[in-house]
Amino acid sequence: MDMRADTGLPFMKMHGLGNDFVVLDGRVRAPALSIALIRAIADRHRGIGFDQLAVISGAERADAHLTFYNADGSESAACGNATRCIARHLMAETGKAALRLTTARGTLQAVDAGGGLTSVNMGQPQLDWRDIPLARAMDTASLPIDGTPVATGMGNPHCTFFVADAEAVALGEIGPRIERHTLFPERTNVQVASLIAPDHLRMRVWERGVGVTLASGSSSCATAVAAARRGLTGRRVKITLDGGTLEVAWREDGVWMTGETAHVASGVLTPDFLRTNA
Repeated sequence: MDMRADTGLPFMKMHGLGNDFVVLDGRVRAPALSIALIRAIADRHRGIGFDQLAVISGAERADAHLTFYNADGSESAACGNATRCIARHLMAETGKAALRLTTARGTLQAVDAGGGLTSVNMGQPQLDWRDIPLARAMDTASLPIDGTPVATGMGNPHCTFFVADAEAVALGEIGPRIERHTLFPERTNVQVASLIAPDHLRMRVWERGVGVTLASGSSSCATAVAAARRGLTGRRVKITLDGGTLEVAWREDGVWMTGETAHVASGVLTPDFLRTNA
């Protein structure tokens, strides 16, 4: 696959519950990505549009390495739904039912869960303030912010509010404010969640560097961990997002997330587009 600007740049469009991605396969030739180009591809009117962009590259001791970027061009260590989507693609490509994928978050396991579902182990949650990270020492299960949210690291930082009705929260207003709260030196993803049943949560998400999204895998994992820490649920829950439902299980070996994926289309970014937005 030739990725020179004079031949265009092949891409795949995928989504997990409406959390959508542009995926570039750099195993043959690594794409030359600038912040300007990432933002241009992310533009839903003048580009392709995505919540995150993911690049697949080779790995010596794993099936592939994944790198993630937010729509604003910033890099993210973790993206659960993109990992599931790419895992499903690689399973179809290789015929394997289990994969090892390296990321900035670490090495993640992915398995075919049957029935078209894909599971990924997102690793152990980060619960210490230094690891999330927060700006100073504090109880991560009860932050000194109105609403006493929970902070969790899943390779990226999360701030989860438990509310009576997640639907009633003006997420577009509080999301950007909490994302850049001084307690989060690397900014944060923001979730609002309400309890439907002891094993079922309704959750909405504001993603760091993106905005309101239909779903988020790492946010779902963080919310499940936060709910279990608060004693609201057990360690296995169903999470209903705007785009659909994920199953999350906080096990001894990490936080497993299971759900549907979709490969929507494949295409090529034109040489003119690449030159204009280099």
